[in-house]
Amino acid sequence: MFDLRKFGGLIYGADYNPEQWPREVWREDVRLMREAGVNLVSLGIFSWAQLEPRAGEYDFAWLDEVMDLLHAHGVNVNLATATASPPPWLSTRYPDSRPVTADGVRLEVGARQLYCPSHRPFRDHAARLVREIARRYGTHPALRLWHVNNEYGCHIDQCFCGLCAEAFREWLRARYGTLEALNSAWGTAFWSQRYGEWAEVQPPRRAPTFANPTQQLDWRRFSSDNLLDLYRSEVAVLREVTPDVPVTTNFLGFLPGVDAFRWAREEDVVSLDAYPDPGGPHPHLDAGMSFDLMRSLRGGQRWILMEQATGAVNWRERNVLKRPGLTRLLNHEALARGADGIMFFQWRASKAGAEKFHSGLVQHVGPERSRVWREVRDFGAELRGLAELGGARVPARVAVMFDWNNWWALELDSKPAALKLLPLVRKWYAALRQLGQNVDFVHPDADLGGYDVLVLPNQYLLAAGAAQSLRAYVRGGGTVVVGFFSGIVDEHEHVGLGGYPALLRDVLGLWVEEWAVLGHGETNGVCFAGTGERHDVENWCEVIHPQGAEVLATFERDFYRGGPAVTRHAFGAGRAYYVGTDLPGEGVRDVLRRALTAAGVPTTLVPSTLSVSVSAVEGGHLLHLLNVHPTQATVLGVPAGAVDALSGEDVGGAVTLEPYGVRLLRYAGEVDLPAVEVVEVSATPPGPGDPLR
Repeated sequence: MFDLRKFGGLIYGADYNPEQWPREVWREDVRLMREAGVNLVSLGIFSWAQLEPRAGEYDFAWLDEVMDLLHAHGVNVNLATATASPPPWLSTRYPDSRPVTADGVRLEVGARQLYCPSHRPFRDHAARLVREIARRYGTHPALRLWHVNNEYGCHIDQCFCGLCAEAFREWLRARYGTLEALNSAWGTAFWSQRYGEWAEVQPPRRAPTFANPTQQLDWRRFSSDNLLDLYRSEVAVLREVTPDVPVTTNFLGFLPGVDAFRWAREEDVVSLDAYPDPGGPHPHLDAGMSFDLMRSLRGGQRWILMEQATGAVNWRERNVLKRPGLTRLLNHEALARGADGIMFFQWRASKAGAEKFHSGLVQHVGPERSRVWREVRDFGAELRGLAELGGARVPARVAVMFDWNNWWALELDSKPAALKLLPLVRKWYAALRQLGQNVDFVHPDADLGGYDVLVLPNQYLLAAGAAQSLRAYVRGGGTVVVGFFSGIVDEHEHVGLGGYPALLRDVLGLWVEEWAVLGHGETNGVCFAGTGERHDVENWCEVIHPQGAEVLATFERDFYRGGPAVTRHAFGAGRAYYVGTDLPGEGVRDVLRRALTAAGVPTTLVPSTLSVSVSAVEGGHLLHLLNVHPTQATVLGVPAGAVDALSGEDVGGAVTLEPYGVRLLRYAGEVDLPAVEVVEVSATPPGPGDPLR
């Protein structure tokens, strides 16, 4: 249903908030949009109070004018349903529409996302507004896409009010059917928690100590589904009134409150708001991980980068700006990982409000004196020459398993240690990228057959069906690499007995007796047989008993000295690796390289200063070389006969990348990554007269 051809090329644009500015500024805006190559703007996201200043009284005159003005200047519209921020009249008329925290605090008027997803009058008012907007603009020639609400779960992903408590009970009735089934699933024999009436069941509000783990897990599932139901209520109106206009809602990548795999089924195209910290050590990796997730949510479908900053944001403790060239580099990272659209928040930096220090395409200083404007204008021109990426595929032979249910379960309280999932996933993802791999993310219930290697940095929660799917995958010839503390509980948060991990013992060829959680500052060592390679490890070690598995590495100290730390097991036609400790990044990379090589997947060692990936385009492939470091780099191993897709220059053998430089090289041959190598990196940082300073 989503057709990129309707945009005349790759999408380029921004959030546009004309209601913040006088009409004379609108004329300048559309002129500058043409100059920058903007072909799509997101419009009306936070305009409910302007569109409906009083209940049932609508004012569309200003929006009519803006829609017509944009269309006259060749700019398409991603029109919002405007429901992301209820107007003050709604929140004061219905005080119980304001969400409640786990501590029982009802939040107040004055910010955004101030709504309880279970509140019926709020839903009714939202649906009426959506219907009015859809009827008025559904056939407008500028309309290309519906933008439903905005960043669901960004601020409020759980509401603990009485309305949500009743909705939770209804959700549980649908899930379990009877109280007997719920008591069994929740293990309520523990701590005298058995329920005799549905009315006794409550959300996991603040309690004297740990709440029931399965209750907490089901609450997170319900809260995501409750928001999803709110989204569906708006989409149903749009589908009824404008069945041919595609819909999206903008995700925030790895946001804990929203199960994006479930949500993505309800969209026509996935969109993302991405704000990696430019002050972090590897913003391209943080961004790339979210980009790969977005492409994976709908089975490889290309997606839209809906929001990013042109420079600094306003909401971190220290808001580091993007150095010259970094915005372009991160946008090329998005294109390399399947983006069909590059957009920003926002078009014009606000002069008032909480986000007035958030950067825009048009900065406070105006376009004429702005480095940011020159960069975004030039990138718009560059993007027009990359239309072939609109049909590109991002082939991956490796996938990382990711599941929101596992994330929620792992980070519940009362565990052997306070483990966080995303740092583990990020470390394993970075290792795969350093080995030159395109990476997909897969849900445990997905078809795994298209991958040579499947990686599970952690899968603490593993349902029986998913375990059976893994078993069949390995038996059929696949390779799986499993991280520590995996396969411990089922979907009800019940431990599998008889030795961990109960459902994967045969696949891994081992059982785990106990966990040796390391104290703060405590380490152990791991030594690999044959190579003598060793690593210091922190946080976590396990007492492992092989039952057919080959020991690849052993622990060096403590009572489990000489015991297995890393193993490999032949199972059917495939192999299963197990990493029973928290290896550092280099150790993870080396284990993964062993697994990839044995599975026939070529690897090349990509330095941390370079981002490399391959896209499959008509007639060949594109090699994306991105220098993620503010110094010059020379790269060898470029395929013979390669042509620079931006300049048309014939290249081959070696190319030079300027600081934050980008080269897109078109070549024929295999889709696997060429064996590129960085041989020279300028060690001189930008000086006082350097434009990159």
